[in-house]
Amino acid sequence: MSSYKPGRRPLYRLFSAACLRYAVFPVCLIAIILIAGCARPIRATGINDAENKLWTGRLSLQVQSEPVQSFSASFELKGKPELGELTLISPLGSVLGVLRWSPTEAVLDSGNQKIERFASVDELMQQATGAAVPVSALFAWLRGDIANVSGWTADLSRHGEGRISAKRTQPAPPADLRVVLDQ
Repeated sequence: MSSYKPGRRPLYRLFSAACLRYAVFPVCLIAIILIAGCARPIRATGINDAENKLWTGRLSLQVQSEPVQSFSASFELKGKPELGELTLISPLGSVLGVLRWSPTEAVLDSGNQKIERFASVDELMQQATGAAVPVSALFAWLRGDIANVSGWTADLSRHGEGRISAKRTQPAPPADLRVVLDQ
């Protein structure tokens, strides 16, 4: 006696080629999405490398003035001491300002079409950060090189960990710069 009952299709007929095609596609799509979700993004090579001209990370600057001025942001630094760009980014990811310099001028773009021009990158850094951070020395420190700058002392003992600190004692007020590079 057969277990087939009239009005019901046999089980093998439910899984015809057309039905399988419609069932397999969504399953494969979900599997691809799950596998892609587990993948780790590949970091760009050369970032924060002495050979490259791009550094990213976080920086903080504290100036011991009255009142004390404190500033911290993420940053992207491109170029070299003579020609470059420093982008400062808030913790929420918005651009606080873009500093650009060349041998002929320095520009601070604070957004909302507010652009200020300066005669030198040193004047630009003084305006943007509250302290004359020596840009040429900053590039050297990022490469792990000691740069002697009047009034500044750099501690590169943790450079291998991506950490740099520098202190300014002269001219007053004292300032403390800390940089943590993305690893």
